[in-house]
Amino acid sequence: MTLYLNLAELLGTRIEQGLYRPGDRLPSVRSLSQEHGVSLSTVQQAYRHLEDMGLASPRPKSGYFVPLGRQMPALPQISRAAQRPVEVSQWDHVLELISSSPQHDMLQLGRGRPDISGPTLKPLLRNLSRQARRQDPDVLTYGGIRGDIRLREQIARLMLDSGCQLEAEDLVVTTGCHEALSAAVRAICQPGDIVAVDSPSFHGVMQALKGFGMKALELPTDPLTGINLDALEMALEQWPIKAIQLTPNCNNPLGYIMPDANKRALVALAQRFDVAIIEDDVYAELAYSYPRPRSIKSFDEDGRVLFCSSFSKTLAPGLRVGWIAPGRYLEQVVHMKYLGTGSTAQLPQLALAEFLKDGHYEPHLRRMRAQYLRSRDLMVDWVSRYFPAGTRVSRPQGSFMLWVEMPQGFDSQKLNRALLPHKIQIAPGSIFSAAGKYRNCIRLNYAEPPSTTIEAAVKQIGATIAELIEEADLQHTQDLGQWR
Repeated sequence: MTLYLNLAELLGTRIEQGLYRPGDRLPSVRSLSQEHGVSLSTVQQAYRHLEDMGLASPRPKSGYFVPLGRQMPALPQISRAAQRPVEVSQWDHVLELISSSPQHDMLQLGRGRPDISGPTLKPLLRNLSRQARRQDPDVLTYGGIRGDIRLREQIARLMLDSGCQLEAEDLVVTTGCHEALSAAVRAICQPGDIVAVDSPSFHGVMQALKGFGMKALELPTDPLTGINLDALEMALEQWPIKAIQLTPNCNNPLGYIMPDANKRALVALAQRFDVAIIEDDVYAELAYSYPRPRSIKSFDEDGRVLFCSSFSKTLAPGLRVGWIAPGRYLEQVVHMKYLGTGSTAQLPQLALAEFLKDGHYEPHLRRMRAQYLRSRDLMVDWVSRYFPAGTRVSRPQGSFMLWVEMPQGFDSQKLNRALLPHKIQIAPGSIFSAAGKYRNCIRLNYAEPPSTTIEAAVKQIGATIAELIEEADLQHTQDLGQWR
């Protein structure tokens, strides 16, 4: 990310968290230049970006101030601790979301898809075409069960940025991150076992637990820092938990980045109770700040962390190429992969290895981080403007997902059905819970470049929410009248 966007994100986060309140004077251009070791023009660019986002207001000869009318929506509430492990439900609603094929007249704001229209993906498309034209028999073979060595070498190099020092032999290429997560769960757990998860949590993992006959224990999760470690410790003391599964960096759907101190403490807890950690890192390279956040795996000293990731969110989901660094569970994971898909397709692996080797990945990430940061700020502004008063909104620190919370009693599944005539789809919050909680929440995707079409869709969602709330209030009033 360019320096001015990095600085703007830092200042914006401080404003959103209340360190600078409405009316406060922001640090001077010169002091920020000295503090961060950047040029005066870089700081001025950062302030212009904050001004565009409505986070800073210039005053002649006085500097920049937080606008007096600036009011960020409240954060989503911290989820409550689950009383016991539960069997996972909500498959029908997940199937409804993932079964919807791309339609030109349907604006799909519910799917976890990145933007794939950017010019920085052209070298990858050329690599795919070139690999096919070469008529190399390697493209048509099964390939090794652990993946092409050239790609694994490049992935090992990438993982240095997450704080991990791994060799190609430590990695297994998978058919997307979903297979990596599924193989990790099956390598550790048996039917009936309990897996502790952050809450809300990725619906794919929830449904994997359901399919494998396992139970989920949902942990209270802070929208800025992640799972509550005290609650986790109590759960580990009370229940025979076999694994902890979470997305600590650029979480899906809340968008938080777990502090390093919490990651270190989490690993210590896992060591103390001798449980595995399954880390979903698929969004981490889309963090708005640089360098990217450290992984939990980087604090792992005894191989109990299974690190899972893919190129589905950073490049394109259609590649279906992911990987896992399973630590001490390497043999079990390879066996589970063999039972699942066998080897992963060779063509995208070879094209990706070339794309990474030629240095195209980092420029693409820089472009997408900047785009997603701008889209996030606009999406938060639109939701604040068009949704009913009292709506709570997450503060994503990376990726392209926004978690929106309406008043208790609101039905986001009903909202999804009401939006179909308007050719808009959202993700109802209940699919991100094992027990179907968060029915009053939705997840919105802001990956696409901002446009008047998307703004109009957000406005329509807000209007529909208001109509449904009004209908529910009227029905409640009528029901009370009947009882009187």
